[in-house]
Amino acid sequence: MILKKFEDIESWQLARELIKYLYTLTSQQKFSKDYALKDQLHRASVSIMLNIAEGFNSGSNQSFINFLKYSVRSAAEVKSIMYIALDLNYISKSNFDEVVKKLEAITNLLAGLIRYLSRTNIKAKLGSKIQKS
Repeated sequence: MILKKFEDIESWQLARELIKYLYTLTSQQKFSKDYALKDQLHRASVSIMLNIAEGFNSGSNQSFINFLKYSVRSAAEVKSIMYIALDLNYISKSNFDEVVKKLEAITNLLAGLIRYLSRTNIKAKLGSKIQKS
């Protein structure tokens, strides 16, 4: 598979799905009233997706890798926030597990892409073709 645009990146697609899920989850009951935590969760989850896109257009493999690592860090932040939400009974254990499952899928894909970019000379920039292994 050849990646011609950031929308082709599977981890970006899954991050987009995660954001939709989290926005729906945080619009319910107790969570919706905790504006600070909800805002932090929204910003962290959106950061996952945005850093993938920004990194794709960054111009070099090393820069792309750095942005992908930011996405991994944002995923860890989302997971930490979900622990808070679980502890405060804002979400159910099944909601928590679903988010963790989505985060694991995203971070596994990101790790694979980081490994691939680390061992190739293909430039990751706008209009380039990155072959996915």
